[in-house]
Amino acid sequence: MDSATLLSFLAVDLLLVCVPGADWAYTISAGLRGRSVLPAVGGLVTGYALHTVLAAAGLAVLVAGSPVLLTVLTVAGAAYLVRLGWGVLRRPGTPGADGAAVAASGARAFLRGAAISGLNPKGLLLYLSVLPQFLVTGGTAHLPVPAQTGVLGLLHMGCCAAVYLTVGGAARAVLGARPAAARAVVRTSGAAMLGIGALLLVQRLATL
Repeated sequence: MDSATLLSFLAVDLLLVCVPGADWAYTISAGLRGRSVLPAVGGLVTGYALHTVLAAAGLAVLVAGSPVLLTVLTVAGAAYLVRLGWGVLRRPGTPGADGAAVAASGARAFLRGAAISGLNPKGLLLYLSVLPQFLVTGGTAHLPVPAQTGVLGLLHMGCCAAVYLTVGGAARAVLGARPAAARAVVRTSGAAMLGIGALLLVQRLATL
C-alpha cells in the first residue's frame, strides 16, 4: 500500500464525508445545544472505529451477507435516528448551557454519536463497497488485508473528525449569538435526522 493509494482513498473518502447526512445533522444539533462539539464528534468517530474493527476482522462481510442481521441493524439505526430527531424537534434548546448539565449532556452527546454512526448501515456499506477497492492483494501487498483495512479505517475516522469538528464549530460560531436562528437550525437538523431515519427504514423494508 503506497502513498498514491492512500491519497486516492483520502480524496474519495473526504468527498463522501462532506456529503451532508445524519452525521452532519447530529453534529450541527449537538454543537448548538452543548458547549462543545467534541463529545458528539468523538462519539461519531468511535462508532466508525467499531466499523473498522468489524471490517478488519472480516465480520462486516458476514453482516452484509445476512439479510436478517442487516435488517435488524438498519431498523435499529433508523428507529434511533427517528427517536433522536423527534426529541430535537420537541426540545431544540439553545447554545450555552452550563454546570452539571453540560457534563451530562457531553456524555449523552458522545453515546448518541457512537450509536448514530455505529448503527448506521450506510457506514458499514462504505467499508464494504468503497474501502475494498483500495486494498492491495497478492504478491505486491506489503501489509496483510486486515492491517490495510485498519489503516484505511483510521484515515476515514480522521476525515470524519476533521470535517465534523469544522461543521460543528462553524455552526456554533455563526449561530451561537443568534438564539432564534440557532433554534431554527437545530429544528432543521432534527427534521433531517427524523427524515433520514424514516427513509432508511422504508428503503430496507421495501427490499424484504
